Amino acid sequence: MSKLYPLVLVHGLWDDPRIFNRLSSHLDQFNLTVFSPHLPHKFGSISLVDLAQLLGREIDRRFGSDTQIDLLGFSMGGIIGRVWLQNLGGSLRTRRFFSVGSPHQGTLLSQCAPSWLLSGVSEMKIGSSLLNELNKDITTLNNVDCRSFFCLLDLMVVPSWHSKLPLGLSRPLPAFTHKGLMLNSNSLNILIKEILFQ
Repeated sequence: MSKLYPLVLVHGLWDDPRIFNRLSSHLDQFNLTVFSPHLPHKFGSISLVDLAQLLGREIDRRFGSDTQIDLLGFSMGGIIGRVWLQNLGGSLRTRRFFSVGSPHQGTLLSQCAPSWLLSGVSEMKIGSSLLNELNKDITTLNNVDCRSFFCLLDLMVVPSWHSKLPLGLSRPLPAFTHKGLMLNSNSLNILIKEILFQ
């Protein structure tokens, strides 16, 4: 088992920290410190940049400004995590970044979202200015062990391969739905092994 760092879990759209209940309950037996802040996105109307700033404040409040952490973002939470890592200095204190079902290249489901009403959702459009900025310069992630996981049949991240980070290892998980990435036992077993033993 590798040295365990505190693990911060970032939920996505239409979710809250309860999406991680199964994962957290499995990790509890290994005495791993797990922190799942609630980031109210108001149905996708809050900018992901604002949510990333809130994430940073919550991490500082829980762990101070120096503690090294691991970060796992599910769905939209992976993009929030990237904004914090790349634009707000989070990469300086993060050892590993696990992205699970996050639309790093955008998703077709966001294409019709009006930015004036659903700012956070519109920032996940294919070709959005936020995603273009994050993908144009990934040098701040070079010292972070990045791993991305996706569902081949994902109906939220369309096409599903848009869940792959532009660096690091990536692999599909044996889930048949988007939420199944965090709820399916076989998917969770793979994630737990990655978190604990890799």
